[in-house]
Amino acid sequence: MSETSGGNVRAVERALQILACFDDEHPERGISDIAQAVKLHKATTHRIVTTLVSFGYIERAEDGQRYRLGLRLADLGYKVIRHMDLRRESQPFMADLTRRLGETSDLCVYDRGQVLYIEVVQGNHALTIAAAVGRGLPVHATASGKILLAHMPAPERDAILSSTLTKHTPHTVTNPEALRRQLEVIRTQGYAVDDEELEAGIRAVSAPIRNREGVVIAAMSIAGPASRLTLGRVPDTAQDLAATANAVSRRLGWVGGT
Repeated sequence: MSETSGGNVRAVERALQILACFDDEHPERGISDIAQAVKLHKATTHRIVTTLVSFGYIERAEDGQRYRLGLRLADLGYKVIRHMDLRRESQPFMADLTRRLGETSDLCVYDRGQVLYIEVVQGNHALTIAAAVGRGLPVHATASGKILLAHMPAPERDAILSSTLTKHTPHTVTNPEALRRQLEVIRTQGYAVDDEELEAGIRAVSAPIRNREGVVIAAMSIAGPASRLTLGRVPDTAQDLAATANAVSRRLGWVGGT
């Protein structure tokens, strides 16, 4: 029997059909009910439901016989909503920042040990950085990564700093204690700098974006060739960037930074 159907993976297709059979009229269903709704054998339905339960996408109802959608789905949904809100609110501010400063701006979040681009506004120069939505970069060697490192829970930060930190250029900080000291400064001054630490000739400045509770959820950055984004420009760039990141944070419900 083919494991694909019209280009879709059959097992995944069936799992998604099972998830979709729960709705407002049928918030809870038994195995027989699910099998009938998605037109599958009970044994097949039971195997897929058992797998979905093990990953938290479905959970048992109080009677132990029926099932309902699990909290793992809510968690995924909230992540999508948060990132959509974050991107939507950030994009016009980023476009204005790029227009004023002339360099590429980007928006990153922490994702499984790396920083992930979720929005990029390219600068108007012929020579710009190679930033793209969906690209992942190391946390220890990027300005946005250091912002997120500086503000993440200590146990998570310690786990990253105790791992092997790759040296990408002669400027990359790979000594954990030196990086800890740098992160302390970042928390105090409110911005981070990537001084050619990931790629020779590229410099970046980053500032934190906070949610309603004041938790840092993302980093907004300005990056460009070191010949244009000189060390002399960093303080003014950081001030402008921090003000822009604070404006986005306030749009997300944060009441600080006024």
